[in-house]
Amino acid sequence: MKNSTESKGFPPSGGTKKAARINMIGPWLESHFGGKTIKLPLDGGFTCPNRDGTCGTGGCIFCSPAGSGESAVAISDDAAASAGGISRKIAALQEKWPEAERFLAYFQNYTSTYAPVEHLRMLYETALSSDSRIAGLVIATRPDCLPEEVLELLSELNEKTFLWVELGLQTIHGDRINRGYPLEVYDAAVQALKERGIRTVTHLLFGLPGESRKDMLDSVRYVCKDDLFGLKFHMLNVVKGSQLAEAMPDYMPFETPEAYIDLVLDALKLVPPEVTIHRLTGDVPYGALLSPPWAYQKRSITNAILRELEARDIWQGMDRETP
Repeated sequence: MKNSTESKGFPPSGGTKKAARINMIGPWLESHFGGKTIKLPLDGGFTCPNRDGTCGTGGCIFCSPAGSGESAVAISDDAAASAGGISRKIAALQEKWPEAERFLAYFQNYTSTYAPVEHLRMLYETALSSDSRIAGLVIATRPDCLPEEVLELLSELNEKTFLWVELGLQTIHGDRINRGYPLEVYDAAVQALKERGIRTVTHLLFGLPGESRKDMLDSVRYVCKDDLFGLKFHMLNVVKGSQLAEAMPDYMPFETPEAYIDLVLDALKLVPPEVTIHRLTGDVPYGALLSPPWAYQKRSITNAILRELEARDIWQGMDRETP
């Protein structure tokens, strides 16, 4: 599949517009839909094969008991209740972003393809039909939870609506995080989605125990060999209830915000300019965070990264390897 994002024409040096230095998903969506479009987090009541004993228990070492969807709206076979929850969430989001015109139904929590295919169909179609302002689907999952029948459903949906699938790879060194599947499974998932013309976004986590700076940047290089639609960068947060919190409650993935910012800047240099960037860092509810204590300052960290791109004359893709 050819990436549907056209090159942003990034400057070789000295660009005057901050937006030209990085291909953020927000402006891309605004251009694509003709107005501000944001994700609306949903919880389809899923679990995970790394929790229910299929391939493991307890989840990946960093995962919180809530599975990363603490503020998501519940979606079920009760269409009226689901629509009501979505409408209330849209109203709340519009208080923060009054200019938002369209929303993407974002199945965020746990593994959002881990269910019988007809149940998945019901959840996805319920979300799409719940409100006229829902413009498409975003589905977060694991690469090992895309059997053929689910891929066919996703292909069908991709023909009818805007769609991307997020794959939680986190690192190419997966044996360090109790992930439950080898790297080859991720490779196969990316290829299967590409063959069906489905946009793919890969999630990478920076700061895992035992990973060097080179290891983290190697993960970026590895995933960028594929024709990705997007990338998400997230700093490791040690959260209450995770395996990491029990084993290493005082673990510091980065000593300072500046250390994390420097890594992200180097990572962005490796990413082809046509790849959309969906996140530069992340956060968790303040009460769940153990370490690092400044990780909840998501907006400040993101803004600092954008300022440093300009200050250091850095742009996305400037050091990428080309064939």
